[in-house]
Amino acid sequence: MKNGYGQCNICRGRYTLQHVEVEKGSVIYVCSECIEKAQDNFIWICMTCGKTYIRPKQLVINRTKDRELKKAYMLCQDLLIIQGIDVCIACSPERILDYAEMHETVMEC
Repeated sequence: MKNGYGQCNICRGRYTLQHVEVEKGSVIYVCSECIEKAQDNFIWICMTCGKTYIRPKQLVINRTKDRELKKAYMLCQDLLIIQGIDVCIACSPERILDYAEMHETVMEC
């Protein structure tokens, strides 16, 4: 685990000591304000390009069509979750579109 201050990977506006090593050598910093945002929002951070996506929990749950995924999100509704994703639409649009074409039930956020 790395020691010291780092810029918040979500808002990129504050420096903080709060961090977690998500994989060997990859550290994510999250400030207190962004942790508070996680109370009412799901937060995803792309581990490839660093772009963050913040969506209201109720909006995500209501728009999710996959019943199992909807159930999982409903169970996580009261948790503070900042989730890392491998790629996003910004850094790999073709990979996301290929996935969407392969699966009929895709989450729309």
